[in-house]
Amino acid sequence: MTHHSRSEDEALGKENKEFELRGVNHLALVCKDMARTVDFYANVLGMPLTKTLDLPAGMGQHFFFDIGNGDSLAFFWFPEAPDRAPGVASPAHNVGEGSITTAHGSMNHIAFDVAPEKMEVYRERLKAKGIDVTEIVNHDNSPMQISKEVTDDVFVRSMYFLDPDGVLLEFAAWTRELRADEAGHEPATAADKQRYLEEQQEFMARMRKDS
Repeated sequence: MTHHSRSEDEALGKENKEFELRGVNHLALVCKDMARTVDFYANVLGMPLTKTLDLPAGMGQHFFFDIGNGDSLAFFWFPEAPDRAPGVASPAHNVGEGSITTAHGSMNHIAFDVAPEKMEVYRERLKAKGIDVTEIVNHDNSPMQISKEVTDDVFVRSMYFLDPDGVLLEFAAWTRELRADEAGHEPATAADKQRYLEEQQEFMARMRKDS
């Protein structure tokens, strides 16, 4: 996706008129083993480790990794942190292997932006490093929102994998500019829960019937 200048965003009506935010400074997660986390993010994914802290009074550690464009991914290690809660704090499954639903207020997954032409190369590189990564998914606006081929309607290509603590990660590549008419859905409210659950049940019933 092309990144616009501030003046271009103003012309397109995309300017934040309340706060001049410059992107993500850092995301902060919690890991079980900082040494294992450093090995995965620095050695497997190649993210430079830029800042490390031993928290005061034996509270734990806080490490930062550079993820590009001045943004960082940070991890806390707390000696008395609760065990991970799959399906609550993070998805219980990888994409395509089961439900990725998580609790309100959770961080469902992290998508790292990559160049479209690098997707196939990076997937093979992840596989060579022993990472269990999904096929590349072409997201479009069709009813199932997936295309077997890269068409003019595909807007992003994605592949998914898990870190050592079960954090769902994604390599994502924008393939075209998003149109104004692609942000027109009515936002759901808590009152829509039952309608969506019924739609899920109807879909699963059709899938079982067709199988």
